[in-house]
Amino acid sequence: MTAPGLPMTVPARDLPTRVRIHEVGARDGLQNEKATVPTEIKAEFIRRLADAGLTTIEATSFVHPKWVPQLADAEQLFPMVAGLPVALPVLVPNERGLDRALALGAGRVAVFASATESFAKANLNRTVNEALAMFEPVVSRAKAASVHVRGYLSMCFGDPWEGPVPIAQVVKVCRALTDMGCDELSLGDTIGVATPGHVVALLAALDEAGIPPATLAVHFHDTYGQALANTLAALQQGVTTIDASAGGLGGCPYAKSATGNLATEDLVWMLRGLGIDTGIDLGRLVATSTWMAAHLGRPSPSRTVRALSHEDTEEQ
Repeated sequence: MTAPGLPMTVPARDLPTRVRIHEVGARDGLQNEKATVPTEIKAEFIRRLADAGLTTIEATSFVHPKWVPQLADAEQLFPMVAGLPVALPVLVPNERGLDRALALGAGRVAVFASATESFAKANLNRTVNEALAMFEPVVSRAKAASVHVRGYLSMCFGDPWEGPVPIAQVVKVCRALTDMGCDELSLGDTIGVATPGHVVALLAALDEAGIPPATLAVHFHDTYGQALANTLAALQQGVTTIDASAGGLGGCPYAKSATGNLATEDLVWMLRGLGIDTGIDLGRLVATSTWMAAHLGRPSPSRTVRALSHEDTEEQ
């Protein structure tokens, strides 16, 4: 059982004092579920995440229902949570998706690019350049409407078909998204193969190319158990926005080797021990993920959720 006051706070040198967690469980997490989660449960999930202190919660995706049927209820879901006092970004794959998002008053959108040709073909049925050309009017129109734009970039550290991805190739696509007008880039380790040295090298190359850590987020999957180590490496390089998924939900429907995202609870536990502020109530967050796991019919893969929820069970 965990004694009160743990983890003990022991700050490390050269780390930020505060980190913003970009919560992706309601979108990236639930889109990979085999069963469709009822809209009201999704809305309650988002409400509970907000109540736990998360300030950026990716709500849904305005993609065609044929491609991601689990998120076909975007038009019904977004109005149910739009009044929450948090940022609610949504994914938009094209201009049609942007139209749907803008019609509901979305103030933050994200486009989803790839650093590799194989994944661009699998995910978007386009080449990398064709996908970038498709995103250009989306970003332009969003910016004209004073909407914040995030650019996701998948396969930054490895690709299941192509293997290692050259750092220069990743930098090139990041530069294109930045020049297009994206306010923020999220570097995705889609299949979880990154290691800390690789993270440091990519961030250094991006900084040299004029894309500083302040404009970046990192999005790690824990396939090989490296997500927290990679996150710490990114923090040491000045990154202060970390993507994570409550309960460790998620994967990628187009890359079967992609397992769950970095669990938000595991991230908060580490940051708390480092003395880094997140504004998140870990107890409420664990309760939220335990609640969602019950709806999904399986235990949460988050080690922190399992440790703390097991402790709660023993104490009752």
